[in-house]
Amino acid sequence: MADSYYDPKDLRKFSKITEWSEDLGNKFFEYYGKVFEEGALSAREKSLIALAVAHVVKCPYCIDAYTKDGLQKGITKEEMMESVHVGAAIESGATLVHGVQMMNKYDKLSM
Repeated sequence: MADSYYDPKDLRKFSKITEWSEDLGNKFFEYYGKVFEEGALSAREKSLIALAVAHVVKCPYCIDAYTKDGLQKGITKEEMMESVHVGAAIESGATLVHGVQMMNKYDKLSM
């Protein structure tokens, strides 16, 4: 197996970020915990959102974590894939809508 920059075992070390900046690390984990509490959105819904965002930002650690989290929350593989497609559609749309900026600039420069 080829070496990879991504090591799944590193996800288990995530809490160690507080070792180099205890105050900020603790504040992050406090915030993170609050975000994922039940609220207007259920923990299940938040897990699906997190999975979609994990794919958009291309974080393999987050993909692993929220796939596992989703399974623990009873999220089906079809729901997971649909959430990934939602993320992909938004990311694609955001890229394409910036094409309008290019079109505007092209029109301005070609006058």
